[in-house]
Amino acid sequence: MPKAYKAERTISAVFKEQKQIDDVIRRLLDRGVPRDHISVMGRNFQSETRISGFITKKDIILGGLRTGAIFGSLFGSFLSLLTGVGVLFIPFIGSIVAAGPISALLLGATSGAIAGSAGAGLVSALTAWGMPEDKAAIYQTRLQAGEFLLMAEVPSDRVGEFQLLLESAGGEEINTVEKTFARPCLGPCNSAEDLSPEVRSHLSEEAQRTFIERYNAVLNETSDEFTAEQAAWEAVHKNYDEDENGVWSKAKVNV
Repeated sequence: MPKAYKAERTISAVFKEQKQIDDVIRRLLDRGVPRDHISVMGRNFQSETRISGFITKKDIILGGLRTGAIFGSLFGSFLSLLTGVGVLFIPFIGSIVAAGPISALLLGATSGAIAGSAGAGLVSALTAWGMPEDKAAIYQTRLQAGEFLLMAEVPSDRVGEFQLLLESAGGEEINTVEKTFARPCLGPCNSAEDLSPEVRSHLSEEAQRTFIERYNAVLNETSDEFTAEQAAWEAVHKNYDEDENGVWSKAKVNV
């Protein structure tokens, strides 16, 4: 049996051109990195497939990053192999394409430190997750300039190997964080105890039940954890408002 893939670190780099992103995704997949452990962000992806979805002014006013205006869309490249591909509005950067586990972070699932701040940008999200602020600021600036950010969750004993891979593919500003992105559940959620602390701590008991019900339903249909997580957060946002502590607990009154 092949050895199970154990992701323990997240290595990241910026790339100037989209064709570099396509190449490095292919090389990561060839080296055994699962597609659901690769994240990509960028403003200027060119695609023959028109993005299905749009960012409204209401989405931005309601909180932008926290409301998670993500819409599914696939691209005619290796990007289409990644999970959770869609469009997201991030303050200070604008509309970007995000794919992979980074999209869940940007939806607010693991970013409690920025809850309640509609003006929080990528720097806040990444530093709350564990990245040095100076590196996060560089990444935000490079994305604003139209470049691309790639992040891969890798085994700790292969960090050097993947650092060389990113460098040889044209990656710059390479950084390693000694953790991976939190998943809401490892497989189906049977109870609130199965939720990751990062998710559970930002949901009331009732909101937890809403999250779990929607998460399991979509996971059963798609077998895609990130699509399920996006749908679960959308269900929470639809039915609840945040309290002053950033906990989704106030049931909305449906008129």
